[in-house]
Amino acid sequence: MTIEEAQKAVDDYIKNIGVRYFSELTNLAVLNEEVGELSRHFARKFGDQSYKAGEDPEGFKKEMGDILFVLICLANQTGVSLTEELIKTLEKNSTRDKDRHKNNEKLR
Repeated sequence: MTIEEAQKAVDDYIKNIGVRYFSELTNLAVLNEEVGELSRHFARKFGDQSYKAGEDPEGFKKEMGDILFVLICLANQTGVSLTEELIKTLEKNSTRDKDRHKNNEKLR
């Protein structure tokens, strides 16, 4: 599925099942909540914390899906093509940071 197809699939879901989009501000709050849940998983799986009984060590994958879904909702609501914006970001980073990371001693 392309990003464009994902944006259409989310829009179709919202229109057919979700009734309507939450407000942009609500979706931003939900996005932050989902990022927090991903952070909790990372602290347990890759950091120093441990999972509690019953928690799923692979749950971070679901959180990434949730984050992507809400980000796509926000893009759809605000008329943003995530494909176009990702291309712009890749071009910007490739130009601006062309040698930056290669010259970073911390990355060697």
